[in-house]
Amino acid sequence: MLTDTAKAIDALHAIPPDLPREEWVKVGMAAQAAGLDFDTFNEWSAGAGNYSERDARDTWRSFKPGKGVGAGTLFRVAAEHGWRMGEGKPQQRQQQAPRKAAEPPRKPAPGMSPAEVLERCEAATAAHGYIVAKAAAGVPLDALRVVPAGDALRIQGQSMAGALVVPAYGPQGLQSLQLIPPPGAGKKLNLPGAPMAGASFTVGEVVPGAPVALCEGVGTAWACWQATGHPAVACFGWGNVGKVAEALRQRDAAARLVLVPDVGKEESAAEIAQAVGCAVAYMPQGEAQNFDANDLAQRDGHDVLAGVLEAATEPPKPEPRYKLLGADELRDLPPLAWRVRGVLPAVGLAALYGPSASGKSFLAFDMAASIAEGSHWFDCRVEAAPVVYAALEGEAGFKLRAQAWEVSRCRALPDGLRMMLQPFKLTDGQDVLDLAAVVPAGAVVVVDTLNRAAPTADENSSRDMGEILEAAKTLQTLTRGLVLLVHHTGKNAAAGLRGHSSLFAAMDAAIEVSREGDRREWKVAKSKDGIDGEACPFKLAVEVLGTEPTGEAITSCVVVRDTAVEDVRAVKLPQGGNQRVILDALRPMFKDGQTGKPGAPPLRPCIELEAAVSAGAAKLTCQTDRRSTRTREAITGLVARGVLGCNEGWLWLA
Repeated sequence: MLTDTAKAIDALHAIPPDLPREEWVKVGMAAQAAGLDFDTFNEWSAGAGNYSERDARDTWRSFKPGKGVGAGTLFRVAAEHGWRMGEGKPQQRQQQAPRKAAEPPRKPAPGMSPAEVLERCEAATAAHGYIVAKAAAGVPLDALRVVPAGDALRIQGQSMAGALVVPAYGPQGLQSLQLIPPPGAGKKLNLPGAPMAGASFTVGEVVPGAPVALCEGVGTAWACWQATGHPAVACFGWGNVGKVAEALRQRDAAARLVLVPDVGKEESAAEIAQAVGCAVAYMPQGEAQNFDANDLAQRDGHDVLAGVLEAATEPPKPEPRYKLLGADELRDLPPLAWRVRGVLPAVGLAALYGPSASGKSFLAFDMAASIAEGSHWFDCRVEAAPVVYAALEGEAGFKLRAQAWEVSRCRALPDGLRMMLQPFKLTDGQDVLDLAAVVPAGAVVVVDTLNRAAPTADENSSRDMGEILEAAKTLQTLTRGLVLLVHHTGKNAAAGLRGHSSLFAAMDAAIEVSREGDRREWKVAKSKDGIDGEACPFKLAVEVLGTEPTGEAITSCVVVRDTAVEDVRAVKLPQGGNQRVILDALRPMFKDGQTGKPGAPPLRPCIELEAAVSAGAAKLTCQTDRRSTRTREAITGLVARGVLGCNEGWLWLA
């Protein structure tokens, strides 16, 4: 499997460089976004008939990172031209436009096909200026040609008369030509209309299982062949090396493939070597940029180069992608890291949801402050972490909420809590990247609300919800922390999170907020190895913050625990007798109870009275014929004490 960089190079070279200028520029921007350098872009561009190095360089410098074109464009355009690697998925899924048909590759002009040009060329001799300059005496000349004097062949306005012609062979045979003028007579150019992608030229004869050197150009290939006698392959640019190496590996799994990068290409070589299974022969340290094997051979001799090639090393094999764990490994795994013990994990996706006016935003803000401060929240232990609160709904009120929190707590809001009040869309890939760039690593990001973060999405669409979840996961991955989505319930609060069911399924944790009159509570609806279902009552206390010029009070609210409810519960709970036995028997049943029953709080699980009687009677030890009667009496007592609620044949924990 190719690395990301090698994959991007592979995709680039699947695209013909002689595109319309607008498309060519777009591909260049995408290549830059994918992490490729100018040399790679320039090598690819050189295959176009209208190539200009100056234009390529100026265009490259004009690209502004992060402005509209991402790496995904490179893979999309490559796919339109037949690329099928299929593993270079961009982090952020974009809206898919209708796929346009790929333009057929441009055919060479009459008389400009590789075979036609090669046919009218002369046999090369060792006296050619380029061969002499590369000290390549004795190299095989059979396949090399020279453009005859007076030939009309011109590329980019440059006469090719006298140029050395190096054939480039692909899977189907002769694919292109590289034309190299004598030193000082012009620059090295490729034949227009005949792409170089995947093409190569071999110096020597490839023997199965024998070493093969892979080089950027024919000059370095000559030097490697002279030094060792083993075949060397010229790939016509470093950007083509990965594709050629992969093709050679497919043909011969046992061959020792040795990459011979110029100075400055070492990192790319290591990536290709790791992906394809090659060794790498590195040039001596301290050499200038682009110093290559031919330079080394001419300076220090072929024996020195032979030693470098012989010392080529293979990168360490990557760890297996999948690791199978036994019981001992499972026991040695670190424990689950909690941000709020039993409620929110330190890493992942979570939701806090409830109906409008239930107090969920106040609760989310209160939790955010506790996390930033590292203080307990509703008796839950908290591990401190930075918090970024994206207030997308009711932005103006958060100043007062912050003041109310400080007044009620008699201390300043923790410095680790930072507010973001600007517009933000999860569905905009650039927004996600820009927010991630300012979020500290390992932080909690609160998005309040999901509806405002994806205003045009259809929440009931699996596709739209999938894109929202992918964007949220991207934000979470980039920040390496927790993303908490504040969301609404639908018209039927008992149905839970509004929107497609995939939203709740994708959450690592979820907090459900409910309200009945002035009574509010939250409970864990989903948790990683936590205990869900336990209701925690709270109320919103009003804090007076000042006075308007009109004399009206300036107020806001803060979250406080509703201890009155807890105190009542503690007093009313039975300590023994049948009521205690029956209550203990019914508690597990409520965890799987049904919500939305008449008279019950909207989100409170309920069980059928008759099912409760049957389950409770099985736990009593009195005479068999009296167990149902005693159970009904115990349930009636629990209802009278306010421990249980009852209506129309349904029970719930009050």
